[in-house]
Amino acid sequence: MTTQLSLANAIRVLAMDGVQAANSGHPGAPMGMAEMAVALWTRHLKHNPADPKWPNRDRFVLSNGHGSMLLYALLHLTGYALPLDELKKFRQLHSKTPGHPEYGHTAGVETTTGPLGQGLGNAVGFALAEQLLAAEFNRDGFPIVDHYSYAFMGDGCLMEGISHEVCSLAGTWKLAKLIAFYDDNGISIDGHVSGWFADDTPKRFEAYGWNVIRNVDGHDIDAVDLAIRTAKLQNDRPTLICCKTIIGKGSPNKAGTHDVHGSPLGKDEIAATRAALGITEGAFEIPDAVRALWNAREAGTRRQAEWDTLFAAYRLAHPELAAEFMRRSQGELHPEFATQAATALRAIVDKGEVIASRKASQNAIQALAPSVPEFIGGSADLAPSNLTQWKGCRDLHPETMDAGGNYIHYGVREFGMAVIMNGLVLHGGFRPFGGTFLMFSEYARNAIRMAALMRINPIYVFTHDSIGVGEDGPTHQPVEQTATLRMVPNLDVWRPCDSVETFVAWQTALEHKSTPTALILTRQNLPHQARDADQLKAIRKGGYILKDCPGTAQAVIIATGSEIGLAISAQQMLAEKGIAVRVVSMPSNFLFDAQDAAYRDVVLPRGIPRVAVEAGVTGYWRQYVGLEGAVVGIDRFGECGPAAQVFEFLGITAARVAAAVEGVIAR
Repeated sequence: MTTQLSLANAIRVLAMDGVQAANSGHPGAPMGMAEMAVALWTRHLKHNPADPKWPNRDRFVLSNGHGSMLLYALLHLTGYALPLDELKKFRQLHSKTPGHPEYGHTAGVETTTGPLGQGLGNAVGFALAEQLLAAEFNRDGFPIVDHYSYAFMGDGCLMEGISHEVCSLAGTWKLAKLIAFYDDNGISIDGHVSGWFADDTPKRFEAYGWNVIRNVDGHDIDAVDLAIRTAKLQNDRPTLICCKTIIGKGSPNKAGTHDVHGSPLGKDEIAATRAALGITEGAFEIPDAVRALWNAREAGTRRQAEWDTLFAAYRLAHPELAAEFMRRSQGELHPEFATQAATALRAIVDKGEVIASRKASQNAIQALAPSVPEFIGGSADLAPSNLTQWKGCRDLHPETMDAGGNYIHYGVREFGMAVIMNGLVLHGGFRPFGGTFLMFSEYARNAIRMAALMRINPIYVFTHDSIGVGEDGPTHQPVEQTATLRMVPNLDVWRPCDSVETFVAWQTALEHKSTPTALILTRQNLPHQARDADQLKAIRKGGYILKDCPGTAQAVIIATGSEIGLAISAQQMLAEKGIAVRVVSMPSNFLFDAQDAAYRDVVLPRGIPRVAVEAGVTGYWRQYVGLEGAVVGIDRFGECGPAAQVFEFLGITAARVAAAVEGVIAR
């Protein structure tokens, strides 16, 4: 007889067999959360395995992503494009079942969950996106946006500080369609967590403003089901369901211990587990009757068909809203974007302002906002400094969430901001950007890396980009941050030198579909640089000849941002000595490196010595200047003092650049 326990045991079988075949992985969490998954996935989760991108699906996140075999088992059993052979290749090269779930790699995986806690933060972003889209697009009788965001998480997710940042915001925003499940098994890799994790988790979440359902038996499917139904009655609070579970449930000798957390059970223990659970089938074998109960393709197709019918009626009643909803869901730019961007760029070129690039960034946002209604901006408590607000933006406020909003005050939560931005992108319907000082990108670093890894396109506005911060001193003066951000694969880092390059950076960032962008911006004013039409086009190539010299250049100066002014001053000093030098602006190394060799050789001719100048660490630039070239930069921390004095003291001057050029020519 097929029972609900059989459904849970199907997960246990696939989890322990998959980990054993790989001789690597985490079987304990999937075995312990099996009944929780049965309750959610068979009784509540609204999804369609035949169309993993259906806009109105519920979102499910396995934040404790080391338990990935739980998710792979669920996707396989419910009918996603994940055949059994892929589960047998768990953790193997080029399989669809990597050690931690990867977005864009496996159908049905909503986000990449590896570093603990970030999946929970992504789920907050999902729930926020759902609530804001519902406020913007739903009309009477047409709830086209109506779905839940669910997250499974463990002790590790809650120990990570990111859980505090994002869950505090979720409570403040009253995200009632966010339901999180705490797999409270008391075990981590090192053993029983009571020695290092004694928090009263329910009280903690109640303090955030969450609805908390305590002491649910995580192995009682009906009890978990009741908790979910109770959570759905909430209309002004997210819910935490605290499920007491036994890690490795079913294993006679290892259940409840850290031995089952991150290691295979072993053949003997698997045999003992099968016997204890009454399972007679062999490895990876699931009875047909159990498979039939798990299969969700028919129900999913029916649910989506019902939504399609609703949306067809919505399209007839509200054709413009329907078209806009689909455009944004598909991640396409507005048809008028290119035209408006071209018009705005011409105006910026004609105006030729001497302004800080952070202000130029705000002007770009203002100019582009009318053609980017999916903009959702924000800042980590630095809006007046980052200049991320624009005329017409609407603050997102917990008391007016139903009215929507497109500007988020994240508070002092840089990591939380970046993680939630990832969730907003992954959900669809928004293009988020968020600001903080460049120095505090360090707090957000792992979420930035995850965006690059997932090939999604949030935009980071990092201001106060160098020792130009001045009086705030070395704690706030970034020297290594720009270089290390450039080292992140698939992250487009821009350090523009004036308002024109800043606008092009914004336009390029919005055109990226599978690349996040970091804008590195100044507090201090920057001079406008004159360019002809070809140079304007070349900005988009990441590096170009900004100011050439008559005849053949004896050296090339490469610079970015505020140091372009120093490079041009040095060029003039050298010209007075009869030394011809070319100045190359390289605002985006990422895009310059993507150009063909012929273009790169035109900009940086082979055999001509090079000097790079940037108010930061020097090592990164060696790939462009070589060991025979020179780099004018800072390989130490900064100093407190007025910006001009700090630049002078640390030798970031036109005279030093000129001297470096003379030095490489003389070699």
